Amino acid sequence: MPSEAPIPGDEGLDDNDLPVTPPSWPVTAVSAVSRGGLLWLLVAGVLACRRGPGRQAAGRGLVAGAAGMALGHGVKALVRRRRPPAARLPARRAALDQPSSSAFPSTHATTAAAFTVAVALTAPAAGAMVAPLAGVVCYSRLRTRVHWPTDVYGGVAIGAVVGGLVCRRAQARKYARTVVPSSPVCRRTRSARWLTSRSPRPRGW
Repeated sequence: MPSEAPIPGDEGLDDNDLPVTPPSWPVTAVSAVSRGGLLWLLVAGVLACRRGPGRQAAGRGLVAGAAGMALGHGVKALVRRRRPPAARLPARRAALDQPSSSAFPSTHATTAAAFTVAVALTAPAAGAMVAPLAGVVCYSRLRTRVHWPTDVYGGVAIGAVVGGLVCRRAQARKYARTVVPSSPVCRRTRSARWLTSRSPRPRGW
């Protein structure tokens, strides 16, 4: 199966044996819509339509996605890597976006992984529905030859860490608001304050 000629030093994990023919339109469409996080904004809107954990998952997913995208762009500024030399391949020409920025990491993959992990840790059922879409986004970046495989792998790893950290911080804040105030020490403090406020004050106070 034909594949692009690798840049020296990028063999092995960066072997891309996917077809060089134009991908199907859903693949290119998903790749284009996910640019800038638009796809995940739409998904979050759907999740937020229902009450319960899905709404909370949507909020955490958006926070994680935005953080993952920002971190991905920050890493791009530090790691200058050329895009695959596939400008003449039909698969690359079929891409609706023709990026020229640094290749590593794939911010599409970083945003997708961060959003999905945050949603899955908050609402597992919603995460199971979102995960295949994230997989399509990552596949589309390889299928259209705009990224090396390690760009996508690295983006997924970075995004997964960001999504996990966002959820961990959110759960810690929730624990602090709900559990700590109901501890025996806090209850005694509140009781003492209430008794003090109810006790009669001496004359001339």
